[in-house]
This record gives sequence, C-alpha cells and structure tokens, in this order.
Amino acid sequence: MEEREANTGKCDPVISRRALIGVSAAAAAISIVPRHVLGGPGRTPPSEKLNVAGIGVGGQGAGDLDNVSSENIVALCDVDQARAAGTFKRYPKAKRYRDFRVMLEKEKQIDAVVVATPDHVHAVATMTAIKMGKHVYCEKPLTRTVYEARAIAKAAREAGVATQMGNQGMAFEGNRLINEWISDGAIGDVREVHAWSDRPTHNGKLFWAQGVDRPRETPSVPSTLDWDLWLGPAPYRPYHPAYVPFAWRGWWDFGSGGLGDMGIHNLAPVFSALKLGAPTSVHASSTLVKKETLPLASVVHYQFDARAGMPPVKLHWYDGGMLPTRPDELGDDRELSREDGLIFVGDKGKMYVEGWGGHSPRLIPQERMKAYKRPAKTLPRSIGHHAEWILACKTGSSTRSDFDFAGPLTEALLLGTVCVRMGGGRLSWDSENMKVTNLPEANKYLHYEYRAGWAL
Repeated sequence: MEEREANTGKCDPVISRRALIGVSAAAAAISIVPRHVLGGPGRTPPSEKLNVAGIGVGGQGAGDLDNVSSENIVALCDVDQARAAGTFKRYPKAKRYRDFRVMLEKEKQIDAVVVATPDHVHAVATMTAIKMGKHVYCEKPLTRTVYEARAIAKAAREAGVATQMGNQGMAFEGNRLINEWISDGAIGDVREVHAWSDRPTHNGKLFWAQGVDRPRETPSVPSTLDWDLWLGPAPYRPYHPAYVPFAWRGWWDFGSGGLGDMGIHNLAPVFSALKLGAPTSVHASSTLVKKETLPLASVVHYQFDARAGMPPVKLHWYDGGMLPTRPDELGDDRELSREDGLIFVGDKGKMYVEGWGGHSPRLIPQERMKAYKRPAKTLPRSIGHHAEWILACKTGSSTRSDFDFAGPLTEALLLGTVCVRMGGGRLSWDSENMKVTNLPEANKYLHYEYRAGWAL
C-alpha cells in the first residue's frame, strides 16, 4: 500500500542503504541461544522464529517484509490485491486478508506486525496490534496527527512491546557519527540547525501532487481495490487515482507532505544528537495553502528551550525546493545538495550533512575536517534497522527509533504541518497539555473524528 521510497541521498562512506539491507538479513541469522539465557518471560528466544504479519504489503511494505523474512511470515493484509500480488506470491503459505482487524482477531499466533499502510491508517493499525500485545514495526511517519503520535507512544510504553519506526537512517553509521561529534564538542554548542528536502519534487520533477484541489471526476473503483477499507478512519470521499497508490502523501486527510515523508528521516539525527523533545513555538510560511492539499513549498521554524546542559535551539525546515543560505565554509567549488541535507551551526564551527537520514557528515571547511581528531566510537553500531527490531522482539533489547523516540519526533514535525495548514504565522505550544495556546482554532488540526467503526 505504501510506495517504496526513492534513495535520493548519496551513499554514506561507511555504510549505505543497500548495505543496510544486507546487514539486516545477515543479522537476523542470530546464533542459537537456549531459551533460559535470552528469551525471558514473554519473549521469543533468538533460536526460535517470530510469527510476523504484514499490514500494507505492496511497495514499501514488501521491502520491509523482505528484511524480516528470516522469520515466519504467517499473514498478509492489503486492501489492494493487485498491488500486493507480488508479495502474496513470495509468501504462498501466509494467510491473506483485506481487513487487518479481522486478521489480528483470527490469527492468534501472530507475535509481531509490520505496518506499511498510508499514513492515515498507521495509528489505528498500530494501536490495534499494541492492544493485543503484538510487537510493531511501523513505517514513518509514525502517525498522521499529533494526538495519535502521543497516544501510540504511551500505549507502546505501557504494553512493553518492542517497537521501531521505519526511518532507516537511524541505523546509518553517519547518524552515530553526528551524535558522537556533537557530544565531543566538534563544533561547540549548537544553537541553530537547517534541514531540507526537495519533496514533493524529485530531480526537478513533481514526485506527488500538492497545491491542488480535489478531483471532480468519480471514476469506478478498480475491482481489486477495497476503497472503503483504504479510506479507513479518514472522512469518506469518492475514489480517484489521484490518491493511490503513491500520491496520497500530499493530501491533508492522508499524508503530511515533504515534512512527514523526508523530514522524519532528515531530522531524526538532529533530535537524537541534540536531545530535542517538544518545541515551545513553531512559525511557518509557504506557497498557497489549499483546503485539500499541502502547499508546493514551505519553510517551518521551530524553537526549542535549553535542555540537558544544551542551549536553546532554532531549527529551520525547508521543502519543495527551498534552501537555506549556502554557508561560505563549503568553499567556492561546492553547492548545497538540492535534494536533502543538514547544517548544524555551533559556536565553534559548522557541520554539513549531505543526503537523507544522516549520510556523510563532515565539518566545514574541509581543512577543519582534515584536522579534526575523531573521538572514540561510544555508541553501539547497528546490526540493521529491521534486525534491531527482530532482536528486540526476542530479547527486550533496545531499538534506535522506538516509539518513545519516534513519537515526540513525529509530534514535532506534524505540529509544523498544523502551522502550515493555518496559513503560517506563529503557534505557541503547550506540550504538557497538548494544545496551541495563542491560536485555539489550530487545535482542531491536532486530531480528527474517525469514521464509524474506527477507533484508537
């Protein structure tokens, strides 16, 4: 149901996304260990296989299942039978379903669930699984609304299940280097960060529609698609191919645009390295905001208070081709990546990260990088993003993007889309009470009323 992402970033010099897939598969072949050593109460020992179900198994979901295929793939659910056909063929023994609620109720043997639906179904599918005690790997962003992100993180914490959000860059070597260099004081105290993505464009072309109105045509629903189940909790609207299978990302009812699609990748190392939580305020500007879709381009500014011995931080996000000012430290012969990137501004220097998810960090100018004495590696290296989750399901070990991390990250990003939807301006955020204090009408966009039959 969710389209595979294009790898728009340049490969990390230490580990690439392709390499991660190989690592994930290799790491899943965990050594046989007796149950009493690592299994523990309520856990599956590494020597035994999990029973895994997929919800949304075309596109990105197919790739996610490939990365956990060392386990028993016992059930598959997708509302689009044609799109899921390839995955059905790869796992012929798995039971097939259209409605994940029916699947989870019938297949009692399921231990863990991979959720890769469009964003608007993430929360209801994930919460259903959590309430049934299932471990969950959910694609990014964790949810479509701020309220859902808070609720999902809380439920997972209370249930004690293993979780991982699908921002695979959290497994990159570059992600860890960013954290270690910031902690080492490589650029001093960081007070400002710039992050960007060209989405909804890619290579100069529109990747999915934004800044458009709802289609007037109402063509017939394909016989292989259950449109009512595809809509799930979202308000009813007639079927149109403008929404499926990929372009739902730009529609307010279904997605969260470039900020939700790539901001969740690019800002993850910022949140982890700077120990960010909830912003105190958000300010946004954009091209024309439509009732139905996100704008073609936007700029979002977040303000974070001092925390954990770190100073206040201003975080600036740019999408749709918008870019920050090019730092002189890049040198005369180098331009900013127009696709994805980061600039950390410290009081003793700058760090430039080219590509998505934390690829290729380096201090600038180049001479600064050459002279830098890299600190010892203090963070554990990843065995692979999916493999981390599988091991956590079996042993209770940690994952890099569990819902305690992914929830607040998703909340902050979606608060930016709320600000954009309000037409820009500034929102003051009371995180504890989860409300906008200076513009009460913005609070209606923190969540919405689900259609009958759907609930968290």
